[in-house]
Amino acid sequence: MSQQVPTEIAAEVERQHALIMRGTAYGDEGTRRVMDRELRARLTESLIEDRPLRVYLGVDPTSPDLHIGHCVTLRKLALFQQLGHQSILLIGDFTGLVGDPSDKDSLRPMQAAEILNRNAETYQDQAFKLLDPDRTEVRRNSEWLGEMSFGDVIHLASNFTVQQFRERDTFKNRLDGGQPVYVHEFMYGLMQGYDAVALEADIQLGGTEQTFNIMCGRTLQERQEQSPQVAILTPILVGTDGTLRMSKSTGNYIGMDEPPNTQYGKAMSIPDDVIVRFFDYGTNIPDDEVDQIEADLNSGTFKPMDAKRRLARSIVAEWHGDDAAQAAEEQWTRTFSQRTVPDDIPEAPIEFAGADTVEVALPLLLHDIGAAASRAEAKRLVSQGAVRIDDEVVKEQSTELRNGAVLRVGRRKWYRIVRGK
Repeated sequence: MSQQVPTEIAAEVERQHALIMRGTAYGDEGTRRVMDRELRARLTESLIEDRPLRVYLGVDPTSPDLHIGHCVTLRKLALFQQLGHQSILLIGDFTGLVGDPSDKDSLRPMQAAEILNRNAETYQDQAFKLLDPDRTEVRRNSEWLGEMSFGDVIHLASNFTVQQFRERDTFKNRLDGGQPVYVHEFMYGLMQGYDAVALEADIQLGGTEQTFNIMCGRTLQERQEQSPQVAILTPILVGTDGTLRMSKSTGNYIGMDEPPNTQYGKAMSIPDDVIVRFFDYGTNIPDDEVDQIEADLNSGTFKPMDAKRRLARSIVAEWHGDDAAQAAEEQWTRTFSQRTVPDDIPEAPIEFAGADTVEVALPLLLHDIGAAASRAEAKRLVSQGAVRIDDEVVKEQSTELRNGAVLRVGRRKWYRIVRGK
């Protein structure tokens, strides 16, 4: 290709490049420079040849719901779509059988095929809230991985060494700690890598934990004499705890399909130091507005509580509409800001044996009514001051309860004590 690029094409390359690379994250500067350079080259070829780039995002349907952490890459895929490129949503119905070991410190349980297929349908429906379904190519990797012979798998594995996989942080930490790493877990990187070959991908999107898998794809594409895909890596959105990666398994997530009041309450519970991160990666607020929010928070002209209110409204409005966001804010204000009890709270029946009050073991009660997953967790909640009775913090493991008392656990769990059998 001639090095002389028409001015209008060069300008469009720079425009698209700036939009695509905003908010990306790479493990080292060397990788960023390589991907930056290759992206410019691919965009230039695309515009000169009038050929849209093939850009894909793979999601394993290991649970029925997507959360706003998934939207970081989904929004980037939607951006490529808006720029005129071919967006591909790859449902990992075959890779999901193994489970991605990336960012996991223990064996990930294998999933049943029927569960993955059921989840795949909900994933697609939820993803189309951000993607244009008429311009989205939806594929499943069982199309090619399910047709491979054992000989094909051996040939695929011959492209990599045990040492390459041994040096992955997740595997290395487990092996150094005396935990087992199973052979089928090594297969995941090979499988995802082959997805890039099958799709003839120009670009793959993924969180930073996907670097190794995406690089496997580049290796296999080169072996198949394809141009290696460009890795566009995005940061991982932390959960509502502000520390761990957002995940359904840890319970620190905001689901795309959760009710408005739940989404609003969870957004209001995040720590102050991750507010900007949630605006940046968890909402559809324009970049320049996010920059202004960050500046105002840093200057003190925008208070964290007010910022979280706007964040919560933005999240609910995106998935449920402005009216639902307004109603959720009013409900939250009544419930938490003004410390009033919600209108409809579940009843917790206990035996009073004819008296109006009764002494109870609080951890046992919390576990029995479903307010805590275990008695050990219930004990921690009590000792940490997370349990209130009639709006008074209770830290004693054993306490007296009256008929009609309001029990509150954390910020969002409420129960009314009633006389049971």
